[in-house]
Amino acid sequence: MTSNLRLYRAAIEAALLGSLFSLASAQAPTTPPKAEAHPQVHALKVTILSTMLADQGIGEWGFSALVEADGRRILVDTGNRPETVLRNADELGVDLSTVSEVVLTHNHDDHVGGLLTLRRELMKKNPAALSRAHVARGIFYSRPSAKGETNTMIAIKAEYEATGGKIIEHDRAEEIFPGGWLTGPVPRVFPEHNWSVTGKVKTPEGLVEDTIPEDQSLVINTAQGLILISGCGHAGVINTLTMARGEFANEPVYAILGGFHLFPASDTQVDWTADKLKEFGTSYLMGAHCTGIESVYRIRQKLGLPRGSAVVGAVGATFVLGEGIHPGRLAQ
Repeated sequence: MTSNLRLYRAAIEAALLGSLFSLASAQAPTTPPKAEAHPQVHALKVTILSTMLADQGIGEWGFSALVEADGRRILVDTGNRPETVLRNADELGVDLSTVSEVVLTHNHDDHVGGLLTLRRELMKKNPAALSRAHVARGIFYSRPSAKGETNTMIAIKAEYEATGGKIIEHDRAEEIFPGGWLTGPVPRVFPEHNWSVTGKVKTPEGLVEDTIPEDQSLVINTAQGLILISGCGHAGVINTLTMARGEFANEPVYAILGGFHLFPASDTQVDWTADKLKEFGTSYLMGAHCTGIESVYRIRQKLGLPRGSAVVGAVGATFVLGEGIHPGRLAQ
């Protein structure tokens, strides 16, 4: 056999082997890349520090809650009056000086009123206390009225930063610790008009109705499902949960805690909200602040939840993952 013939045969054999390999590769099942699972929180305790109902501490029209998740401690909102949360935490034996981060759900005074007092008092013990504030885009928009500027967050921002505090502004959903997500501004898919229709806000698009565009909530991912912590829910609890489902597909909503601005809602709106919450698989409701007592009871009935699983939130009430709601004496 000549050298040319040997080279020709070798080339034919290599081509045949390559074809067979390509065919086998094409027919072999492909394994899709494994989707990265979202981190989960394993230990969680939420303590109400500001709301209207109180059998210990001070009640007020406002909201604040301490979130303790796998050793991390975050304050959600700071109440209305400057010293309410400070005094309630002291009476409840809750040390806030080790809390470095605060989430402000929106600009209203009943959620941001205690920020400066808390920061100035707590930093005496720990300079890092409440030194980082998470807000959503729109919280510093001007709210002009006939009496002048109504958005106190504009002035609070300057005073807070003068203490060394840092503001982190979010324009979309972001994970701020493993298993803990801020929604940022929430798309309004459903017409949940949970705000005053009289206010105006100056946006980049001009002066428009103030829908509180910066309203945001904290979402905790657990093995039992999602837990929503809301300040007022001006964006609408169903809109907020719909957005969360976009990030955590098919996860049940295990618990919703905080204010949901249903106190002025009609029976029709409350029933619609309850029906949607049932679709989400909601197991626990602690409705504080602006949720409304009647709304809590009506939703509890519509969802068929036992008495201990849907209660009116009170100062000192807690939700503990794996245990449920510890409501306090008045809310039993």
